[in-house]
Amino acid sequence: MRIEKFEDLICWQKARELATITYFTFKVNRDFSFKDQIERAVVSISNNIAEGFERKSNKEFNQFLHIAKGSCGEVRSMLYIALDLGYINQTKFDDLCNKSFEISKIISGLIKTL
Repeated sequence: MRIEKFEDLICWQKARELATITYFTFKVNRDFSFKDQIERAVVSISNNIAEGFERKSNKEFNQFLHIAKGSCGEVRSMLYIALDLGYINQTKFDDLCNKSFEISKIISGLIKTL
C-alpha cells in the first residue's frame, strides 16, 4: 500500500497525539522556558515527519525523519527533568516517555524501509 499523504503515517498520528497530550500536561506550568522548550520539541516530531514527507524525495524524507527521531530523544530528556522537578508524576512520565519511545521505534522502522 502506497502512502499518499503524511496524515496516513502511523508515526505522524502518534506524534500528533503525543503533542496534544504534552500541551495539555504542561498547560498550567509556570516555568515558561521549560514549557516552551518541551512544546517546541514535541511539535517538532510531527512537523518534521510532515515536512520531510512533503519534500517527495526519499533522501530528504530520511533526513527529516532523523531530525524527528532526535526530537523524540529531546522530549524524553525534558520529561526526565519534568519528573525531577516535580512537574509531572511517575505515571505521567511513564506514559509520555513510552509514547515518545514508541514513535522513535516506528520512525526507525520507516527509515530502514527508505
